Amino acid sequence: MSIFSGIWIPLVTPFANGRVDHDALRGLVRSYIEAKVAGFVALGTTGEPSSLDHAEQEQVHATILDAAKDLPVLIGLAGNNALELRERVLRLNELPLAGLLVPAPYYVRPSQAGLLSHFTTLADISASPLVVYDIPYRTGVRLDIATLLTLAGHPNIHAIKDCAGSLETTLALILDGRLSVLAGEDLNMFSTLCLGGHGAIAASAHVRAADFVAVYRAIKDGRIDEGRERFHRLVPLIQALVSEPNPAPVKCALEVLGMIRQELRAPMTPATEQLRHQLGVLLSS
Repeated sequence: MSIFSGIWIPLVTPFANGRVDHDALRGLVRSYIEAKVAGFVALGTTGEPSSLDHAEQEQVHATILDAAKDLPVLIGLAGNNALELRERVLRLNELPLAGLLVPAPYYVRPSQAGLLSHFTTLADISASPLVVYDIPYRTGVRLDIATLLTLAGHPNIHAIKDCAGSLETTLALILDGRLSVLAGEDLNMFSTLCLGGHGAIAASAHVRAADFVAVYRAIKDGRIDEGRERFHRLVPLIQALVSEPNPAPVKCALEVLGMIRQELRAPMTPATEQLRHQLGVLLSS
């Protein structure tokens, strides 16, 4: 089985009084190890990487890699400056990573040829595999199925975090079989797994991670009815956790659970009081 399977947590970056709270971050990692997650993403979208300076990013990488022990860690690598991205890959090659989670260059909206060049150039020089992060509503550009299937032929591109919102794309990649397909839209996790996908990178799994793992295992073991029932019980929580801009709802829920402080950096803002109340009710049931 591919290393890129199961439930992965795209970790939030906890803050306390304006600084990264490394103790809280280690505590999160420990709790998810106990929940039997498959791996972690450091500084994906949920980790607020754009609000961290270079030194803070390196410190977050170090904390997660140390706390994760034997579990694999992906590091998010986003940007639209090709030279800078190449230089960052070369620096990251020094770390013991499971891979790099790489989206399309945001804002500039390159052609499909430009997207192919973007991913293949980084995959060529990376010491660890690339996971393509297909999230057009953030990057402003869609990866065509033909482009994704071409990327699937690269020996160092192993998986995709699928946030395209296209059943046609999801199914085409699963049927092709060369990339591990990880659901990136949390509400699509059940359907992706039932179609033959490999797992999920799910921000909602910060909360009740063991229940997400149980859904995955039930489906993979062929206990579809059990998996469906377990997933249905999670749906109200998932819907609440994606109802406001990420990662505010997740951080709010983790504060309600006493795991971190609900602190974000501008321009992100805390969850509304209405959502906080809703999460309190959901988490007490």
